[in-house]
Amino acid sequence: MQPMLEQNSRTRRKLVKNMENFSLNSAKSFIGKNVNLHLKDGAVIINVQLTKLRKGAFGKGNLVEYVPYGNHKPVCIPLRNIAWAEMLNLNLMVQSAD
Repeated sequence: MQPMLEQNSRTRRKLVKNMENFSLNSAKSFIGKNVNLHLKDGAVIINVQLTKLRKGAFGKGNLVEYVPYGNHKPVCIPLRNIAWAEMLNLNLMVQSAD
């Protein structure tokens, strides 16, 4: 039993290590979807819709543009500050609110 648990913990670490980098490609897959953005400093920006990706000022870095739920004003955050994104299912939220 113990060797099996050790093997499982090794694969978990590998999975976490692969998810550490939130890249441009992974950001593109979340465009138009509602997500929670987990930042590298530990903060979480909850329930936002990613609208587009932009180049930063002077062509340095990439920015992720998002709109908070219920708002229409877009906000930008540098891509390098995002650790990972968690997809949300708004259908579950609406049904549980009833």
